[in-house]
Amino acid sequence: MTTRELTPPQVKDAVEKSGPGGTGRRRLLGAGKQLHAGPVTYVVLAVFALVSLAPLLWTVVAASRTNQRLAETPPPLWIGGNLFKNLEAAWNEAALGTAMLNSTIVAGTITVGTVLFSTLAGFAFAKLRFRFSSLLLLLTIGTMMIPPQLAVVPLYLWMSELGWSNQLQTVVLPTLVSAFGTFFMRQYLVQALPSELIEAARVDGASSLRVVWHVVFPAARPAMAVLGLLTFVMAWNDFLWPIIALNQQNPTVQVALNSLGTGYVPDQAVIMAGALLGTLPLLIAFLLFGKQIVGGIMQGAIKG
Repeated sequence: MTTRELTPPQVKDAVEKSGPGGTGRRRLLGAGKQLHAGPVTYVVLAVFALVSLAPLLWTVVAASRTNQRLAETPPPLWIGGNLFKNLEAAWNEAALGTAMLNSTIVAGTITVGTVLFSTLAGFAFAKLRFRFSSLLLLLTIGTMMIPPQLAVVPLYLWMSELGWSNQLQTVVLPTLVSAFGTFFMRQYLVQALPSELIEAARVDGASSLRVVWHVVFPAARPAMAVLGLLTFVMAWNDFLWPIIALNQQNPTVQVALNSLGTGYVPDQAVIMAGALLGTLPLLIAFLLFGKQIVGGIMQGAIKG
């Protein structure tokens, strides 16, 4: 019970019973105050922020210099004047326009599919009772222990038999469902979705589809946002399977950037410019939706 819910006599009584020396008064009156960090905390946070931003800052610096300047000692530490020239060279040499479009389609489709199917499967494992549910969940978790490299050859042969070589569905289809996403959503819904809420919806005559749409999805929204962000980043940065399944005529961003490293003397400045272009969509996505995602996480934590 907070001080707002106490009447003046109750507050006085609580202070008198809390101990001598006014400690109870200070504890009671300070309970609702917001804690403030000291200067040491800000210094530590600033150091960690600089360390985290150092790779991105070096990418910008290297992308704005020439290949000869990057080979000199000491290396440059500030932005040069060739940034836009190198960005244009990387965009044209790697055909990043087509690659950006393909990566957006691939990452967006994988994200929507993974979030949707993982939420449905997680809800089934968390709240529905059916035979062999524990065994199926154990098998699902067990698939995460299998190295993905083991599936490359049979997966490529399967896609070739379907006639999907060098097509985007070759990259999308194998990753539409995620074992990690299923387990993640299951663990979240076990705590965040009360069984009584589902039973109340059933009593009101809601169908299974309506229960999922009006009960499960709103309760799982914070976890869905986190899973969507993680899935989009992983799908955008995926390199192993796209480099095998696609070619330079129909690439994703990572496959297209691989072409910048060819030649007897690769131009490191142009390569860094291409890496910067490939990173910008992720930065923009986080700047646009990061606040909503963090807010969703906090909302879910408060509700939990």
